Amino acid sequence: MKKKILIVAAHPDDEVLGCFGTVARLIKEGCEAYTLILGEGKTSRDEERLAEARKDDIVELNTEIERSNSLIGIKKVFVKSFPDNRFDSVDLLDIIKVISKVKEEVQPDIIFTHYENDLNIDHQITYKAVITATRPMKDECVKEIYSFEILSSTEWSYPLSFSPDTYYDISDTIKLKIDAMKEYASELCEYPHPRSLEGIELNAKYQGLRVGNKYVESFKTIRTIK
Repeated sequence: MKKKILIVAAHPDDEVLGCFGTVARLIKEGCEAYTLILGEGKTSRDEERLAEARKDDIVELNTEIERSNSLIGIKKVFVKSFPDNRFDSVDLLDIIKVISKVKEEVQPDIIFTHYENDLNIDHQITYKAVITATRPMKDECVKEIYSFEILSSTEWSYPLSFSPDTYYDISDTIKLKIDAMKEYASELCEYPHPRSLEGIELNAKYQGLRVGNKYVESFKTIRTIK
């Protein structure tokens, strides 16, 4: 039976930055993958914009989400609308319920999600909600959970504490990851900002240097049950 993967991301493009090279590789190897995006993304950052303009922003961002995820073969994307950079204004239970509902539908074996000590508060809360929604009970379907790094969030949190212990060679899928990020035109930044196409490639090279490969994505293991 093929393994199922669920990516749980706080914002649109976090899924790409965090693990798309790895998930693209695992899809090629026969896995089935899904994405859950919990927050609105940058459309909620500008309260001054007219409601009609913000509607256009949401339509544009949803189009980018679908194009980016379909590019690597994600089977289905679940998009929610918790407020950007304000997950702490929402009852944690509400976020847990959303994750639990999607988990019940997908029945994933593996979850990729955020690192608990990222600078971004939404990333921290997403991690906590995932851990709560996947308590290791007898009938829990999720057997592996990994935290990923997000450029311009993980490395900007001080003191630095992300210490990966799992590495995936993405030399054959780095182009897919970069092409998927290109679909998020409204989210991209110019180099030397970390969340740029050059930044993504350079980070994959740096992680590769650590383990003797050309391009790599790194993760912190949260739980594995063998």
